Amino acid sequence: QVQLVESGGGLVQTGGSLRLSCATSRSIVSIPVMGWYRQTPGKQLELVATLTHGTTTNYADSAKGRFAISRDNAKNTVYLQMSSLKPDDTGVYYCNAVFVGNHYWGQGTQVTVSS
Repeated sequence: QVQLVESGGGLVQTGGSLRLSCATSRSIVSIPVMGWYRQTPGKQLELVATLTHGTTTNYADSAKGRFAISRDNAKNTVYLQMSSLKPDDTGVYYCNAVFVGNHYWGQGTQVTVSS
């Protein structure tokens, strides 16, 4: 079992930045894949970024060059640093962990980008 708690969402203007955090209930080093997904209005849940074994990153095209995923092993926390935010980035962001073949999800954190 993995429990995930997100934080860091909020309201920001276009061009601004936010950092999302996701704290895990077990050692993050033991979790092979951590990721961020988002649910935007009128769209399905979509991948934003993943971090595999703490080293390999993968980003959605919409996130490349603007977002960065990372983790802090000592804090058992994964981050999503978001910059140059656009109104299209508005949505609920979910942390995801893949552990022993199962997907675990956080409760989500709202990000709203005003124009």
